Amino acid sequence: MLIIKLFFSFLQVGMFSVGGGYAAIPLIQNQIVDTYHLMTLAEFTDLITIAEMTPGPISINSATFVGTQLAGIPGAIICTLGCIIPSFIICLSLAYVYYKFRKLGGVQTILGALRPAVVALIATAGMSILLLGLFGAETGFQLANIRYIELFLFIIGFIALRKFKANPIAVIFGTGIIGTSLYYVF
Repeated sequence: MLIIKLFFSFLQVGMFSVGGGYAAIPLIQNQIVDTYHLMTLAEFTDLITIAEMTPGPISINSATFVGTQLAGIPGAIICTLGCIIPSFIICLSLAYVYYKFRKLGGVQTILGALRPAVVALIATAGMSILLLGLFGAETGFQLANIRYIELFLFIIGFIALRKFKANPIAVIFGTGIIGTSLYYVF
C-alpha cells in the first residue's frame, strides 16, 4: 500500500511541478509531510539538503531519497518513475505543440504568465527551509528560539555568494567546516 501511495504522490508531483526541480520541493513536502505524514519536516529538510548536494536534478534526487528512506530500493524506483513519467509524457506533447505553434503570440503570453508562479513556488520552498534552519521548529517560529550559529553561517554564505561571487561548492564546504568547528567548540 505504501508503494502505491508513494507512486501516486510522486506522479502528482511530476504532473504539477511546473518550473523545474526547486518548484517541486513544496509539492513533495505537501504530499510526504503534510498530507500523508510519512516524514517530519526536519527529516524532509535533511533529505532535501542531501538531494541538493547530490549531482543531478533535485526533484529526481528528492524522489529517490524519499523513496529509499520510506520503502528501500523498490520505493526509490517507484518514486523516481512516478516523478519522471508525467514529465516525459508532458515534455514530448509540449515539444510537439510548441514546434507546431511557436510563432503564435498566445504561446509566448502563457509562458510569460507562468514565470511569477514558478518564482513564488521556489521562494516558498526556500523560506520554509531557511526558517526551519534558523529556528529549528516545524511550527511556531519564535525570535527567542533563533539559532545563532545557523544565522551566522547563513549571513556569511549569503555575503560570499552575492558580494564576492564565491563558488557555491566552496561556500557549502566552507560553511560546513565552520559550522562543524563552531558546534565542536560550543
